[in-house]
Amino acid sequence: MDWKLLHLCAVFALLTACAGGSARRSAHGDLRFVDTETAARLRHAAVVAEQGSSSATASALVHAAPVILGLMQQDHSADELEERLKECAVQAERQGNARFFENRPPTRQECREVVGRDRCGNPITRAMQLGKQKHVLVLQCAEEVLKELWAAPYSIEQRYRYYPNARFVETISREKEARMLAEGCTDELRGTIKPDLVLHADRDLLKSALTLDFKFPCPESNEPQWTLYGESSVYAGDSQGEVYQEALGGKALLVSPRKVVVVDQP
Repeated sequence: MDWKLLHLCAVFALLTACAGGSARRSAHGDLRFVDTETAARLRHAAVVAEQGSSSATASALVHAAPVILGLMQQDHSADELEERLKECAVQAERQGNARFFENRPPTRQECREVVGRDRCGNPITRAMQLGKQKHVLVLQCAEEVLKELWAAPYSIEQRYRYYPNARFVETISREKEARMLAEGCTDELRGTIKPDLVLHADRDLLKSALTLDFKFPCPESNEPQWTLYGESSVYAGDSQGEVYQEALGGKALLVSPRKVVVVDQP
């Protein structure tokens, strides 16, 4: 079947799922319902998807998942969504650096500096500390963008447990995650994943239309890249993005202040 036709089929398949309304998951885990205008937008997007997916200037989001064209709020585009999320990353980068380095980026030596230890005794580097703080800033910004531009459900920092042998995934509640983290150095978090953003196409919050992670390389001259799981992990040899795609189904994109990178894997 022609690949353009496949894109159209994917869009029309969502018509049934969205015709009765859909739900939105905020950063706090609650669901918000949107009206059935989504179905009308999806019908219109069937034509737009073919045009956008074949365009040389189409955004990385559209190339990764053409179906998102029909899931945008009215009068907004996927290009706008991508640009706004990149702007969030740039803003978080600047604000994070300003707290410690007076608006200059940290040097390679500063990035490697050990600034503390976690409760398990592992070293915390300046790069890790900055990355954590920038993630708080960027996700606050990203949630405001999604409220404005994204018409379908979404999840922010939802933790999942994935069983690769069974190809089964389940969500972990915020309360259970907090308990697991409070208990410290246990194996209970082993095998779990926690993408920054998961954009859903319908009410199935275990399936992704598009999964996005923000990365803040330190120093900024480093190329943004997915974390590679080590030998002790159940996902040894795979990258975060590959596991996100396998577990949640949608394409995974890495967003940094400088670029957007798509996982090169079906």
